[in-house]
Amino acid sequence: MNLAMLPLMIGWPQIVLIVVVVLLLFGGRKIPELMRGLGSGLKEFKEASKDESKDETKEDKDLDEIK
Repeated sequence: MNLAMLPLMIGWPQIVLIVVVVLLLFGGRKIPELMRGLGSGLKEFKEASKDESKDETKEDKDLDEIK
């Protein structure tokens, strides 16, 4: 077994264990707040990556016009 593939081999027992540990660490009331923060962070990341790709596309067009 390749050690690089190990993180990709997560099954239902491991997912249940992770959920139980998270519930024990943070409690049921804190989880929605954590998920909201995670969601907003992912949204900001996606928007930033879209903006970056738009900037690169514009730069490519500008370089094509120069040639």
